Amino acid sequence: MTRNHPQPSRRAVLGGAAAAALTVAAGTGTARASTKVTWPTEFPLPDGFLPEGITIGSGPYAYMGSRADGAVLRTDLRTGAYETVHPGAAGTASIGLKLDRDGLLYVAGGGGGTARVLHSRTGELLRTYQLTATSGQFVNDVVLTGDRAWFTDSRAAILYAVPRDGRGRVRALPLKGDWTQTPDVNNANGVVATPDGRGLIVVKSTPGELYHVSLRTGSATRVTLRGADSVVNGDGLVRVGHTLYVVQNRLNLISVWSLSRDLRTAALIRTITDPRFDVPTTAARYGSRLYLVNARFTSPQTPETTFNGVAVPL
Repeated sequence: MTRNHPQPSRRAVLGGAAAAALTVAAGTGTARASTKVTWPTEFPLPDGFLPEGITIGSGPYAYMGSRADGAVLRTDLRTGAYETVHPGAAGTASIGLKLDRDGLLYVAGGGGGTARVLHSRTGELLRTYQLTATSGQFVNDVVLTGDRAWFTDSRAAILYAVPRDGRGRVRALPLKGDWTQTPDVNNANGVVATPDGRGLIVVKSTPGELYHVSLRTGSATRVTLRGADSVVNGDGLVRVGHTLYVVQNRLNLISVWSLSRDLRTAALIRTITDPRFDVPTTAARYGSRLYLVNARFTSPQTPETTFNGVAVPL
């Protein structure tokens, strides 16, 4: 594995802010840091990495995927140091990621139409599923709920369910109900499970809508937004109870919504902005923070382009 121990720079201010008594969701229980610590709120990524997805489990490690070659990095949130756990390969991409409790990483393959399963410690590629072979489709994000990993496709009105035990077939679930696919733009993007685990909440990036999707039928019910007209450019989602965090990438903000119990409405609570945001795409929670990667879509996407991630309070 390639390890990197960052030095202070304009991209990595490792002093950070004090994270006092971080509370970390771990399975059904709760783990608390025993002492006060100072962790970085900004951390570097390799030049030309083209980050997109981020996921964090019960430990203080963030996994981030590359659009450039499908590589996956692991960053120690306590120090900002990173190492390459999966080197990737030319022609592949790692878009959305989710870390399972058993240490498996589920990775959306973007335009390659794949779902990959990696061992988070060794980076070993365990399984590859070809979800779609149709040109122009884009497997974007993933959420784990029940015995399945559910993947969105931004260019098709369909969800894919991959068995988490490695057995059985992939299930394709067409989206219907209120869902209308808009051609030639990104539709379904970020996805989270509903509080009861029986459905999904999916953001439609264009024109910026939220949907509650039944895992049984694929029926999508549009969520009525109160306090703002849309969640345009909605990308990654994070749900904490009935509070939904929507990363709106090119707007450089996170909108925070209160979901009604029946999931029919969402009321805007506040927005989170930060001068360090540079087209953040996805977010992951650890303790009292959200960690995000800056995709910098409005900057040159070259091997020399610098990239980083940042943390903000919930």
